[in-house]
Formats: sequence, structure tokens, C-alpha cells
Amino acid sequence: MTKDAYFPATGMPDAEWWSALWPNPEAVLRKVGITAGQSAIDLCCGDGLFTVPLCALVGELGQVYALDLDSQLLAAAKDRMEKQGPAFAGKTCTWIEADAYGFDEALDGPVDVVLMANTFHGVPDKTALGESVRRALKPDGRFVVINWHARPRQQTTVLGQPRGPKTEMRLSPDQVGQILSATGFKAAQIVDLPPWHYGAMFRVAKATPEA
Repeated sequence: MTKDAYFPATGMPDAEWWSALWPNPEAVLRKVGITAGQSAIDLCCGDGLFTVPLCALVGELGQVYALDLDSQLLAAAKDRMEKQGPAFAGKTCTWIEADAYGFDEALDGPVDVVLMANTFHGVPDKTALGESVRRALKPDGRFVVINWHARPRQQTTVLGQPRGPKTEMRLSPDQVGQILSATGFKAAQIVDLPPWHYGAMFRVAKATPEA
């Protein structure tokens, strides 16, 4: 697998500023509605910054899938999980090395939540991804997109430097909603994740009965 296969501008940042950007990922997940007992996918999980607290929140009655195309990042995510020690011995996580398109075929069944953090802006074929997410969700499931606000990159500074995707790649929640509406989603809720991000939540739109 070559780096050309990865989504553009969505590589993992260095650990120092990544931790500075997300000092409390568990609080972020709580804010977007992750609760005990849910089944969830950390789509494009990277080094597992959100995967570990996701497992903690859904607990032993929940199920987490962590998916990424990069085998080295998956290994880093597994290592992050193992370093949590005995408290995580009963947590369930299925690690999947796969493309984000068609990933639903690798699951045991539909899930409650698909989480995608800091990646949606870089997906070349967002329609194909939306269709794959829809197939992966239960009828009442949610697609949670955590992304940068559509502000100029020079305004989003972390540790004194502009960070995040190029300005022209950034999408507002409305723009994400317009893209996903073409794949059968409707906006459910939007929460602010200061200082630079939002969480946009979508549900599968119900078919309107014909008169």
C-alpha cells in the first residue's frame, strides 16, 4: 500500500500538538452522545486517540471497531490501548485494516454510531463514503463527523503555529450536511467543540410514504 492511497491532508500530526489540540478526548465523545452499551466504529482511527476513550465509554456491554488503512497507525492504536493496563482488559475492540469505502463488509453487523474525527474534509469521494456509512448503521444509528470549523487556517493556531487542513478544504456543518443528504442522511444535531471544531451528527433519513 502506498501513501498515494491515503486521503489527502489527513495524516497524523505529531503527538505533542495532537495532544494539545485534544487534551480530553473522552469529554468530546460524551458531548457527541457516546454512551455505555453502544456499538461504534472509529473510522480512520489513526493512532487511537479517540479509540481508547471510545472503548471506555461504551464499556464491556458495547462494541468498538477501529478501522484505518495505515497498518503502522493501527499498530500505534493497539499499543496505546495496551498501555492502559488491567483496567482495559475487559474492553472489546476489533481492529480492521481497510479502506473507508466499503468497510461495512468487514463488520459483524450494523452499529449504533460511526465516528469520523478530523478526516471527512480530506475524503476524495465523500458520496461513496456516505453510502458505506449508511450501510454500516442501524436504522436509528448516527454518523458523527468531528471536523474543523471553516475558518482561515492562519486563525487556527496550536502551540503557536497554524494547524489543520488548508483553508479551502474546510467544510461548515451545513456543507457536510448537503453532501451527506445525497446519500440518505439528515442533520440531527450540531455541537460546538471549542476552540476550533464542531461535532455534526446525522441520522438516516426516513423514506416518505407515497400518497
